[in-house]
Amino acid sequence: MMDQPSFVIHPEEAESAAKRLGVSVINLLPLLVTPAKSLARPPISKFPVAAIGLGSSGRIFVGVNIEFPGLPLHHTIHAEQFLITNLNLNSEPNLRYISVSSAPCGHCRQFLQEIRNAPEISILITDPNAFRDNAAKEGDENGFVRIETILPHRFGPHDLLEKHIPLLLEPHDNNLTLSDPDLTNGHINSDVSSNLKRTALSAANRSYSPYSQCPSGVAMVDCEGKVYRGWYMESAAYNPSLGPVQAALVDFVANGGGGGFERIVGAVLVEKKDVVVRQEHTARMLLQVIAPNCDFKVFHC
Repeated sequence: MMDQPSFVIHPEEAESAAKRLGVSVINLLPLLVTPAKSLARPPISKFPVAAIGLGSSGRIFVGVNIEFPGLPLHHTIHAEQFLITNLNLNSEPNLRYISVSSAPCGHCRQFLQEIRNAPEISILITDPNAFRDNAAKEGDENGFVRIETILPHRFGPHDLLEKHIPLLLEPHDNNLTLSDPDLTNGHINSDVSSNLKRTALSAANRSYSPYSQCPSGVAMVDCEGKVYRGWYMESAAYNPSLGPVQAALVDFVANGGGGGFERIVGAVLVEKKDVVVRQEHTARMLLQVIAPNCDFKVFHC
């Protein structure tokens, strides 16, 4: 199944593969971990990580770690963050099972808490050295344990938000409009620029920022004219939050057919003006390093 890199496996494909291998779809997840590691991009650590998730739709999603030479390590996209972003970009409402190649770091255990009923998500860590004591060894008949087993005293949305507020992966609309929707400038072709602005605005309207109330979205275009998008996703603990450029880079890696980030030639960020959390400066720095030919523009909403 991994001969042709695919970051989303549809239910019929998953069921067919599981049947061929004589396993259940759930038991297919750990079998995909090792081949998925080849899709990771860890030029700094040289430590590839893969996370395979099963959503309530029956689709299987792939996540891998992405590192950026020349940039501070906190710009790294962890495999679990990639996985959750992949679910979000594909409007998957729930994550049920996850199998990972290495035990999730505290950063990722925290980021997973933004999904409703996160403690009930089942996880299987394929690394045999993941648990060096008796904790969390006892799983279900497939070897999965609940997330609450590896993060027993959690801090999350329930500590800061009202119960009715949509969480990560849940549909919502931020109802943003561009301050100057007719503005076109820079070196990007005006038609492409307009399309990027519309896409970035749409992404900003899906941004998950209940703690800062500072939504933002990014749209990028590669040298072949293909457009990618991503939006800001916050964590109750703040630091594991994922920026909109990183989210758009997940879309690029998952759907760009391979190739380096230098293929990105244009990008638009849409965010609010004069707010407490602004993406412009860090987004500009990130893109200047990984895509030096990218024409980057910012529009306010």
